[in-house]
Amino acid sequence: MTTAARPWAIKVEGLTKRYRLGVFDSNLRQSIAGMGKSLVRSLTGSGKAASAASEFWALRGVSFEIPRGEIVGLIGHNGAGKSTLLKILARITEPSEGTVQFVGKVGSLLEVGTGFHPELSGRDNVFLNGAILGMSHAEVARHFDRIVEFAGVEQFIDTPVKRYSSGMYMRLAFAVAAHLESDILLVDEVLAVGDGEFQKKCLQRISEMARDGRTVVFVSHNLAAVQALCPRAILLDKGLVLADGPTRDVLQTYLHRGRDGPMSRCEWGPAEAPANGVFRLRAARVESAEGDPLAPVDITKPFRITIEYERLKSGAGSVAIRLIDETGVLVFDLSNSTPDTGPAGFYRESCVVPGDLLNSGEYRVSVGLFDENEHMLEAQDAVAFDLMDSDRDRRGWYGKWEGVLRPTLAWTRERLADGA
Repeated sequence: MTTAARPWAIKVEGLTKRYRLGVFDSNLRQSIAGMGKSLVRSLTGSGKAASAASEFWALRGVSFEIPRGEIVGLIGHNGAGKSTLLKILARITEPSEGTVQFVGKVGSLLEVGTGFHPELSGRDNVFLNGAILGMSHAEVARHFDRIVEFAGVEQFIDTPVKRYSSGMYMRLAFAVAAHLESDILLVDEVLAVGDGEFQKKCLQRISEMARDGRTVVFVSHNLAAVQALCPRAILLDKGLVLADGPTRDVLQTYLHRGRDGPMSRCEWGPAEAPANGVFRLRAARVESAEGDPLAPVDITKPFRITIEYERLKSGAGSVAIRLIDETGVLVFDLSNSTPDTGPAGFYRESCVVPGDLLNSGEYRVSVGLFDENEHMLEAQDAVAFDLMDSDRDRRGWYGKWEGVLRPTLAWTRERLADGA
């Protein structure tokens, strides 16, 4: 991505991190045994293959620049390399290759509440946690009143934190980190902290930091929050930068690509297509109701599930789909209520799932094709897709809503006479 003319605050070049898999030798006998195994592998020529198999590349040649005062979202599936990159930026982990340069003081919020002592009061833990995060005693004292007010724990500040609720504990921990006097802030999944009102305060605080000229790297799986907060996003996939640019464009890439290719569409050639002598499945797609395969689909908009297949001989047939959410719950199992009888040939069937019905999250679609004798051709998990959250009517809340469904229903309100 071509960045603006502003001077950079973070510059990453060729960043690579390689981990050795396996267990480290813990005593002299194991060390000698390990040396013997290494010698045998070298004599038999199996050492190179074994070594390659025991290595894991968390990052591979990652490079980017972030200008001063920019908020950048870092997204990707689990295992994409986000946490490794943040740990290197926070100087917790050393890279195997490459360089990281900063202009200014770096603060990180990777493990909220690290260093809090349950027996100490909230007041003492503010100073203790501030010191762990790199703040001087004078800095903490200068911000103390604002930290306590931000966390909303004024009444309990001299109570041991072991008596705090989990929400109070996390709010106080975030409040300390949010008032770091740093030029660069690394933030990991802070929107899992607190209730909706507190999450709104977190977002506002991060936005204030950017307006004050601070640079923020924001990691979250909540795509609605990334879209609301970050003008720019970087997508990691298997340790590589897959996309870097305006957030909306990067989210399109993320939503329509899985670990090994497109998630929301799958097309089979004649040789590899699932077939059973009656049907041959040719394609399965999830796309916007308008038919745009690249448009992100959020919970407020309808989307289309399309199945293309070849009928190898004439007869009656029907299409069925099963929608399964990220927890493995079957959302629905339905088929075309009007089975079609027709000649051999190619067919396309589609159904539209209405907006304001499903909850956000990842979904999988399995496809079944049936003939008049109930012979079935089934493709398990033919496609998968992410249904994006929407910031409409969120009132500052970006956490995960409970439940499979999240419908918009018609409500009525009437004022009753006193005593009615």
